[in-house]
Amino acid sequence: MAIEQQETGIQTEQPVVTMTARATDKLKEVIAKQGRADLALRVYVTPGGCSGFSYGMTFAEGREQDDTLVETDGVRIVVDPMSAMYLKGSEIDFVDALMGGGFALRNPNAVSSCGCGQSFKTADQSGTAKACHH
Repeated sequence: MAIEQQETGIQTEQPVVTMTARATDKLKEVIAKQGRADLALRVYVTPGGCSGFSYGMTFAEGREQDDTLVETDGVRIVVDPMSAMYLKGSEIDFVDALMGGGFALRNPNAVSSCGCGQSFKTADQSGTAKACHH
């Protein structure tokens, strides 16, 4: 129980997720092309993937009651409570690459990840890595 209380304290001190200026600009551009200023970027974690957990991003029309809302330079990011546990302190960047470019998440909680860059493992998670599903 003391560990849970300590983690709750950490969560309030450290933002769940931040964005680089490049990612913020690209997200503004994408939202403008959609013609929907009400959209937010939903960042989430799901069980599965090569290393145990997988990242996901989608657009959301609003936030759910328990979501964490992060606003950066006019763009909004929403994160559900379960995902927030695994994402705290993460940074979203936008990477231009010939193959595999797009939004990338740098997660300080991940102790390993696989080559696809969308799957990760935390320090307290056990198990074996599985093949990437593309």
